[in-house]
Amino acid sequence: MKKYNRVYTTGVFDLFHPGHLNIIKQSKEIAHYLIVGISTDELVWHCKNKRPIIPFEERKKIISSIIYVDEVVPQFDKDKQAAVNKYKIDAITVGDDWKGRYPPVSCKVIYFPYTKFVSSTSMRENIQSGKTIDTP
Repeated sequence: MKKYNRVYTTGVFDLFHPGHLNIIKQSKEIAHYLIVGISTDELVWHCKNKRPIIPFEERKKIISSIIYVDEVVPQFDKDKQAAVNKYKIDAITVGDDWKGRYPPVSCKVIYFPYTKFVSSTSMRENIQSGKTIDTP
């Protein structure tokens, strides 16, 4: 039985990798309805001072095609409480690398184990340096 009605998870989801799939799948396992917020190109630029390799509309198509995802919404800012209110969220899921750093919200925050050894940043660095992407 699903524990939560509406669950929200967010990310840039640039250079989609197994860590992204893990959090989306784990989120759906506890949710009747999973909403995935994708950071817009402008938000990525504002927060990371770099543009994503894959533009927002293309990242949206990728995430929308995943069977576990019920709805995809743009993430224009980092105001998680506004998203909780707007989408009537019961729980937010996030990687456990956010423990102690996640902003307070009025719903449950569930931390899933961060998928080690893989990130879009490390993939980008490996591609730029010509290295292969190895995982243990």
